[in-house]
Amino acid sequence: MSSNNLDTLYRQVIMDHYKNPRNKGVLADDSLTINMNNPTCGDRIQLTLKLEGDKVIDAKFEGEGCSISMSSASMMTQAIKGRNIEDALKLSEVFSLIMQGKDYEDDIDLGDIEALQGVAKFPARIKCATLAWKAMEKGLKEE
Repeated sequence: MSSNNLDTLYRQVIMDHYKNPRNKGVLADDSLTINMNNPTCGDRIQLTLKLEGDKVIDAKFEGEGCSISMSSASMMTQAIKGRNIEDALKLSEVFSLIMQGKDYEDDIDLGDIEALQGVAKFPARIKCATLAWKAMEKGLKEE
């Protein structure tokens, strides 16, 4: 597939997550709540996580922001549900490497997250893409 076709496909995946976000909402009960914002652009997110032992049982988000930040939140919640905390944090490390344009272990199935790799070419948008991931890291590391 040519790079132009791949860029178009990635754009479509990002817009699909933006227009039809997965896991949008708030978890009740004894869920962990993390609020974060990006003051430079106004993106904000409230991430709620339900943990059972060392496993992320459920994840939901609410927020406002650009298509990159909201689609990244949608993709992240999909990716971490059902994973243990260590794997979720490892996935966040890999995502950070992708955003920096660095090499990463490609034995990890990124799914739709791969569509965000082009963001690395736009430094001003990296904070948008990483906002939800930073919220997840903060919540899991404080837990």
